[in-house]
This record gives sequence, C-alpha cells and structure tokens, in this order.
Amino acid sequence: MSAAPTQTAKLPAGRDRTASWYEASARTRVRLLLDAGSFLEFIGPEMREVSPHLQVFDLPEQFDDGIVVGRGSLDGSPVFIAAQEGHFMGGAFGEVHGAKLTGLLRAARDIKSIPVLILFDTGGVRLQEANAGELAIAEIMRAVIEARSAGVKVIGLIGGRSGCYGGGGLIAGCASALAVSEQGRIAVSGPEVIETNRGVEEFDSRDRALVWRTMGGKHRRLLGGADAFVDDTVQDFRDAALQLLRSAGDFGIDTLKAEQSRLEERLQLFGTCPDAVDIWKAEGVPDADAIPALPADQFISLADEVRRINRDAR
Repeated sequence: MSAAPTQTAKLPAGRDRTASWYEASARTRVRLLLDAGSFLEFIGPEMREVSPHLQVFDLPEQFDDGIVVGRGSLDGSPVFIAAQEGHFMGGAFGEVHGAKLTGLLRAARDIKSIPVLILFDTGGVRLQEANAGELAIAEIMRAVIEARSAGVKVIGLIGGRSGCYGGGGLIAGCASALAVSEQGRIAVSGPEVIETNRGVEEFDSRDRALVWRTMGGKHRRLLGGADAFVDDTVQDFRDAALQLLRSAGDFGIDTLKAEQSRLEERLQLFGTCPDAVDIWKAEGVPDADAIPALPADQFISLADEVRRINRDAR
C-alpha cells in the first residue's frame, strides 16, 4: 500500500509539514506529525531522567535520554507516540531510553483503545550499557506483542539519519505495520558489523549504493518488510500513519503462522540471490536496475503494481 495524499488545512507559522523527515529532530517530527498543540510529553527533560551508565564512561548525558514519549492526537484521534533522537548516541537504546518506550507500550496495552506510533531512528543498543540495553530491547519487544495482543495497533515510521538497526530492527519487525522512506534503512546488523564478522567480500560497508540497495526503504518495500513507502516529508509520513492505522489487521496466532510461512517462501524464492537487484528481477520488477534512481512517486506506483502477495514477515 502507498500513502495517499490528503487535503490539509493551512498550518500556523513554524508547522511546515513539507519539511524533511530525515533532517528533522525527534521533537520536530513529533510537533509536525501530530495535530497542532496536542502533544503532552511524559517524563520530559525537566525531570532529568538520565542514563545511570554514561557518566561512568565520561560521556555526555541528555535529559530525555534520546527519546521523546507522550500522548497527542492525529487527525483528531488520540495516539501514544515515541520518537528517538538519532543525533544523541545514534538513537541507541539504553536502560532509561528503553524503559520510557516500554512504559508507553504498557500504558497502551492497559488502555487498549489508543494506538502507538514509534518514530525509529537508531543504530541499536548502546555498547556502554551492554546487558541493560539488551534487556531493554527484550522488554520492548514483549511490550509490543502484549499491546498488539490487547488489540492495540503499533505503527513504526522509519526515515531518520541512523536508520533502524540492531535491536531497533527487531522491534520494528514486531510492529503492526511500517512506513519507510528512501533514507530509512532497516536491518538487524549494520554494514560495518557484517563486514567485520564476515569480511569485505561478504559485504562492503563503504559501498553506499550496496548499503542502500540492501537495507534501504525501496528494497524493504519490495521485499515486504515495510507496508508503505513514502517521500521524505513529514506530511507523507503523517498520511502513511493515518492509512496504516486504518488498514493494519488484528494480531493473533494465525498472524504469526502466516508470517512464518511467508518467511519460508521468501527464503525459497530469494535465498540464492546475491544482490537486491536479483531479488527484484525474481519478483518480476520491470527494469530492476533502474529502481535505485526512481523518484518516490514513480517507485510507489511501481511497487503497488508488482507486489504479488503481502510478505509482511519483517
């Protein structure tokens, strides 16, 4: 599915939703994404809930620990929202950072009627917080599943500088639906991690074209790892969020079984493909070599035409 444009009223000064999602900070994304004046932050900077671990390594702290969480409205309907700040430690998960997101998801689980938007922008777990960061990922994944089991829709929006890597990629895979832009890379292991462990012959992290073909938004949309592809504006992400909130299905054991079947099919169809372009060709994408250079509107039209089945196994 693609994000359908909607009519928008004239916004007050400083609320230009044509602004780049990629360039915006977490707070700017929240402010422009939600209805004007609707955002109420939980555990804001004034509470100074900083990581207890960073000072040990003489590293700078941030009073919101790199994540903004709260409640607001989207097109008049209530939503919970969390936005990671990619400029602070690459949006990495630590103890406090993770606890804020876990708490938000548990609140949604208990209330049952309010969906959650997660604005991912992360390189994964903070190495300095080690086990605390890994535990945070596990708690968030459990909280996502518990919220979805209670009937809550959890929508991920991915298009920031840090992408969505490591534990962030695992959490995104648990979401009800994902919207991604060209800039929104999604993967469990980052390019440098793969190269370090498997060698440059396996994956050359300096080959930026390869990185974007393999992990970028276009490939994730064609492969079925993202449900919507959008251009790099706040308005496009807002439209996608509204559409996915309407269309995301229920969650249960049948959903998990269907996703497992799609994973098995994906491996059968594409397991021997050495490059993303080979996968696109196997999917029947016309002129697959031209995909990386396609403008967003042309790619959205093409992706809607060539998708044969919904492989929403992340």
